[in-house]
Amino acid sequence: MSDDDRMQQNIARTTGLHALKQIHTIVEQENKNDAYSAQVLSSLWRYGWVILLLLAAVLAHLMGVY
Repeated sequence: MSDDDRMQQNIARTTGLHALKQIHTIVEQENKNDAYSAQVLSSLWRYGWVILLLLAAVLAHLMGVY
């Protein structure tokens, strides 16, 4: 194997590794975004009923029912 062939292999390998690192970074960021979205939805599910109850109480008060 000549030096040029080895150099081409090293360049291809380095380029491939660099691309894999970039893909890994993108996937990590997407996973973090998904985890944050899941946390927000969980919080809304957990506390949403309280907010609806408070809104119903305010609306009842404004309508003179309460």
